[in-house]
Amino acid sequence: MVSPQVIKELAPHGVLRAAINMGNFLLVTGRSPNGDPTGCSPDMAFAIAATLGVPVKYIPYAKPGELADDAGQDKWDIGLIGAEPQRAMKIDFTAAYVEIEATYLVPAGSPIKSIAEVDVAGNRIAVTARAAYDLWLERNIKHATLIRGNSQAETIKLFTEQKLEVLAGLRPGLIGDLEKMPGARILDGQFSAVQQAIGTAKTNTAGAAYLKEFVEAAKKSGIVASLLEKHGTVGRLSVAPPA
Repeated sequence: MVSPQVIKELAPHGVLRAAINMGNFLLVTGRSPNGDPTGCSPDMAFAIAATLGVPVKYIPYAKPGELADDAGQDKWDIGLIGAEPQRAMKIDFTAAYVEIEATYLVPAGSPIKSIAEVDVAGNRIAVTARAAYDLWLERNIKHATLIRGNSQAETIKLFTEQKLEVLAGLRPGLIGDLEKMPGARILDGQFSAVQQAIGTAKTNTAGAAYLKEFVEAAKKSGIVASLLEKHGTVGRLSVAPPA
């Protein structure tokens, strides 16, 4: 039985407003006939709404940074987004429900052979601004230079036209990019794993505790694994380990 306080915090308007990052093609794989997003992320929101006994209303965002900016502004009740320390200043996150490898692509003829060789003075890394992995790079890159695009398409254009040394991204997306870049290589390993989680405003203490319990139960029971299979993302997304 869900407590009235949880429902009051997570569905104050009688509906669960779920902010969805439409820019993540692994978690949002399409749209339904009525235009709602479909995929693992929307399905997780739908499942939460069902346990609360309220309808779900999807609030789509083109970019994760814009979603995070609206935290605490009464524009959404839960946000499905990569959990990063910068975002956690405004959002109370669950543990991750899925993880996505973030790594590097280098162009044909590049002397860079490993991830350890990327953070070197003179190297320029193309990255999509305010993506979860961009926030990680901002905290951790000490010597290379980050060159940001406002979208993945713009970032790839910067990488190719300016002949940058490295392209950062999620491994599944970079695999697709390889087809357009003869001779390019994806480096082995990962520099980070993007932790896809569910967050709510920091004032929603009861709601946040409930979401954390829900996510752990969904991982343990196989719900998350079944959603990855349903949407064809097994092998590109991984169920996150227990918190």
